[in-house]
Amino acid sequence: MKPGGQHIALAQAYDGITRTVADLDDADLQRPTRCRGWLVADLLFHVLCDAQRALVTLASPADGPADVDDVSYWRAFTPGGDDEASVRHAQWVRRSAAAFDRPSGVVRLWRDTAPAAVRAAGSAVPIAEPHDCVTTQGHVLRVPDFLATLTTEAVIHHLDMVVELPDAPAPGAVAVDVAVATVDGLLSDDAVRPTGWDDREYLLKATGRIPLTDRDRRELGEVAGWFPLLG
Repeated sequence: MKPGGQHIALAQAYDGITRTVADLDDADLQRPTRCRGWLVADLLFHVLCDAQRALVTLASPADGPADVDDVSYWRAFTPGGDDEASVRHAQWVRRSAAAFDRPSGVVRLWRDTAPAAVRAAGSAVPIAEPHDCVTTQGHVLRVPDFLATLTTEAVIHHLDMVVELPDAPAPGAVAVDVAVATVDGLLSDDAVRPTGWDDREYLLKATGRIPLTDRDRRELGEVAGWFPLLG
């Protein structure tokens, strides 16, 4: 991706979520999502935490070299990881989102925080040298790789968020390209997705949001056993 491309992708990813939730009323913010047990407001709060983490991380330079990149970062989040920690996090998110007076309170905080994270990313990218690193969640990453992880998470959760919002906009194309490249990296160099899958279906099936069909399994062969690639 061209210099600055990861910043553009993150801006698209966060703008897509903003356009999805900006005009929702409290009833729509309490619709279910693809994330079990989470309503739209809960899932938005989860992504809000990522935007807040971006502000901290971009102000947290670290000595290199990086210990993970934009693909290997996700290997710690593959299905079958720390299920107990995931349950605790899910419960914390629900309680935190419920603490707002109204679900729309999460939207207001998101609309303040997400643009700030994007501006911080835009400021960091031009001055970052190729090997400049930041630290987050116990890892060290190059700045562009860190932005790619934020974009991938935002795109996937955008798709999670709109399951009962048929009029919601789709994630931006540049942001989707980053998420697809991440999943391609997890799939490996010598395996390819079935030709009939579009990007949306690929992301949903690669992350276990929708199951593989018998035809998918035939086309994937033994690679089908690797799915889902990302939880």
